[in-house]
Amino acid sequence: MMNNFEQILLTIERYDTIIIHRHVRPDPDAFGSQYGLKRFIQAKYPHKKVFAVGEMEPSLSFMGTLDDIEDATYENALVIVCDTANAPRIDDTRYSKGETLIKIDHHPPVDQYGDVNYVDTDASSTSEIIYNFIEAIDATQFINRDIASALYLGIVGDTGRFLFNNTTPRTMAIASALLMHDIEHTRLLNQLGEKEPRLMPFQGYVLQHFELEENGFCQVKITQEVLQKFGISSSEASLFVNTIADLKGLKVWVFAVDEGQEIRCRLRSKGIVINDVAADFGGGGHPNASGVSVSNWEIFEDLASQLRAKVQ
Repeated sequence: MMNNFEQILLTIERYDTIIIHRHVRPDPDAFGSQYGLKRFIQAKYPHKKVFAVGEMEPSLSFMGTLDDIEDATYENALVIVCDTANAPRIDDTRYSKGETLIKIDHHPPVDQYGDVNYVDTDASSTSEIIYNFIEAIDATQFINRDIASALYLGIVGDTGRFLFNNTTPRTMAIASALLMHDIEHTRLLNQLGEKEPRLMPFQGYVLQHFELEENGFCQVKITQEVLQKFGISSSEASLFVNTIADLKGLKVWVFAVDEGQEIRCRLRSKGIVINDVAADFGGGGHPNASGVSVSNWEIFEDLASQLRAKVQ
């Protein structure tokens, strides 16, 4: 019986045009898996046309560049979506215009939208899955510095620099193998953590306005007025979700940013499952790192109450 990695390989080999998508509001793993897979396919199959599409996140532009393609490119093409649990979160709705669709992901399988679905919730990241795929098909000889850099940053991003409890011995073994490719990991990690000097006053605001309760629940609320005061975008504000992560006694926190049409809430915890709360409000994600959008601050208070109940 064919396993999913074999099926993915045979499908890739059937197509001359391959288009790789990932989720909206991309993080390092979204880009790492997308770029890593694109570069690997290009290295193994130089004759194939391989594209990575979606909106760029300026803070991660050092990881690579995206392709601008015409709708016609999707005709008779294979589409692969990385790191995206459900179809509405796929960046660029043209993903459905291809002939065949593959999903590769490590989030709980909310929506199996692919013709082929590979989901491994035990993997630290989708970048880790891409490495597992390359190894399983006996093609690690094609891994070069650019592929290794992308996958390493993806793993680093989703493990919180190996601090989160999704870091396994397998994760560390893969990271070690990627470091063998002279990827200048110190420089890459510095770039991953860098923020524009103009954003730092906002960090000061976050550190002065978090609301930590005795039970270990904490909330940070960023209004439109605050964004305007500091002259930053909602996506720039989201870079500071872990600013309070080192607070003593912190167990669960929510970082909420009013984006205008909706309030984007990023949920985090230290070992307490919170993705069920995210799901109750139409969101989702990992047990200890999830996201959800609510329409107003009243609904946010309901969300906060359910999170607060997790630490009672």
